This record gives sequence, structure tokens and C-alpha cells, in this order.
Amino acid sequence: MKITSVHIHAITLPLVRPFIVAYASYNEMPSIIVKVETDQGLVGYGESVPDQHVTGETWESTYAMLVHSLAPAIIGENPFALERIHHLLDQCVYKAPAAKAAIDLACYDLMGKATGQPVYQLLGGKYHSVLTLPYVLSILQPETMAAEAKQAVADGFDSIKIKVGSDLATDIERIRAVREAVGPDIRLRVDANQGWENRTNTLTALKQVEDCRIDWMEQPVVAHDLDALADIRRQTSIPIMVDEGLLGASEMREVIAKKAADKVNIKLMKCGGIYPAAKLVHQAEMAGMECQIGSMPESSIGSAAGAHLSIAKKNIVSNELAGPFIFAKDVANLTCQGNQILLSDKPGFGVELDEAVLTQLTVRQETLS
Repeated sequence: MKITSVHIHAITLPLVRPFIVAYASYNEMPSIIVKVETDQGLVGYGESVPDQHVTGETWESTYAMLVHSLAPAIIGENPFALERIHHLLDQCVYKAPAAKAAIDLACYDLMGKATGQPVYQLLGGKYHSVLTLPYVLSILQPETMAAEAKQAVADGFDSIKIKVGSDLATDIERIRAVREAVGPDIRLRVDANQGWENRTNTLTALKQVEDCRIDWMEQPVVAHDLDALADIRRQTSIPIMVDEGLLGASEMREVIAKKAADKVNIKLMKCGGIYPAAKLVHQAEMAGMECQIGSMPESSIGSAAGAHLSIAKKNIVSNELAGPFIFAKDVANLTCQGNQILLSDKPGFGVELDEAVLTQLTVRQETLS
């Protein structure tokens, strides 16, 4: 089987409500959908959601890179030859993981369709029986976040993720207000997205919320300061998760060597797709660190890819593939019910692309063959 053409669609996904984190506020989510065709008539779907604050890639630069460098490099290649394909992509450009992820995902979708298997079967089979999601709270006023969290619990969510990372005193109020609103038994995760910047701010905040029963604190300091993250981990009883500070294998080695985190947040867009993500899962497992699969967030295509990896690996104990919950329109049909993702057992990712919606949301497009 050989790749014969690549169709690249730059789109914007409308959100149900603004998505607000420490470093940005989004009213819509820019994404790039790729369709990879083969000489056997099979089509695989991939996605790239770049984030300039995390990987240094923009929507515009990623589209250009796919059109002019990455897509031409894989024409004529066998989608099963992932080691070779990633080598070719790495020869084209240094880093740029979100751009490469689009190609990687499409290849996995093709492999599943060619073998008649869901992708999770190609990754070791289904380990977890279900995939549950947290409800993610954007940064808002404490009372607003508390009310939204309470409603989420009423809707069936048993885990809440709180986005913080603005004013430190207000962030403390946010955490305490949400805990009070949902009661003592709902699980809480807190994510500062680098917004607390340094160890002094972080330790000040964590000391004041230690009684809030936080499952883990995610990326409180700037991404490059793994020394600060390690120091915070030594001084708090709250487990520490690294996110923006972990892109690929080199950062994982440093996190392990410095004992900088208890848990790691792996995102397909940060590391280049499923193939490199699986390597990170194995590295973390050897170091005794549990994993989470996060998102940028992606549409149902990228979310399905993360879900297949999540359900296959024992050491992936949580995920935050919230895209299908937050988009007002989606290009595919990953099924979510309550707080669960329901993966199809159809070949590949098991999602169908809605061509009409893709056309409606497409801002620009290109075909390479």
C-alpha cells in the first residue's frame, strides 16, 4: 500500500463557550484536518491543533509546513512504515510536533482500516474497559466556576479540572469555591498552565489549598524550569504533573533525571502523534510515573486518536479529551455519553468525517499528490 495524495484543510472549530486558560482565551479553535489517500482506495484522517504558546507552531505556519514540506515527503510511502515516515518528517523540519501529528494520526487510521481493526488493537488491545473524562472549568470568577462545577456534578461528572493561573489570590478563591460547591468526594485537578510562573508563587498557593484534596497540580511554573518543578514536588504533599514542560523524549529524560514530577501529561500534538506518544508512555512507566493523555483540544478526529491510545495502555490512568464536549460543530462523530467516551470497534479510529461540515468550516485547502 502506498500513499498517493494528501488533502489539507485549515479550519476553525466554533466553541460552545469561550475556552479560557492562563495564557490565552479562545472563541474558536483553529485546526488542520488531513485526508491521506492510498493506492488501495483507503482514506485515513489526521489532525493538527498547533499552539504557539506550547510548541512554537502557529495555525498558519503548520498549514504551510504541511503543504510545502511534510505532505510531499510522504507521497509514495507505505503508511505502515511509521519508523521511516517519522524519520522523513524529522529530516524535513526540526521539532514541529503538531504538524507531524497530523500525518502520524492519518497513518494509524489507515493501518486500522487496512487490517480491519480498531487502532487500539494495533497498540496492544483494550486494557481499560471505559474512558471517563473530567469536566474542565475555564478561568472565570470564583462564584461562576463554583456554580458551573456544581451543575457538572449534577450532570454526572465525578471529576472536575480547574483552570487557574491569573491572580494568585483569586486562584486560591477559585479552588476553594469549587471544592466547597462540589463537596468532599468529587475529584479535583488543578492546572495553572504555567501561570504561577515560579516556585515561590506556587508554594504560597499550594500551602493555602492543601486541605482541598487536590488529585494533582499541573504545570504551575514556566515550562522550561524543571528545577523549580522538582523543588516544588519535594516541598508539597500534592502530586505534581508536568505538561508544557514535556514535549518529547529529551524532556522526558530530564523530568526523570531531576525527579521533577509524579505524573506526566502526554499530548499527541506536543510529541508528534501516537507513535512517539507510545514511547513516552513506556519511558514514564519505567520511571514509575503515571500518564495522562491531554488535548489542545482537538476535534473528534484527534480526540479519537488520543482515546485509542488511552484505552490500550495500563499506565495511562486519565485523559482530558474534552474536544467533543466543547465544540458547537464538529467534523466527525466521536460518541460521548455522560462523562465517558464510547469508542467504536470499527476499523481505524472508528469516526466518520462529515464532509459538509468540513467544507463549511474550511478556510483554505490544498491537495498534494
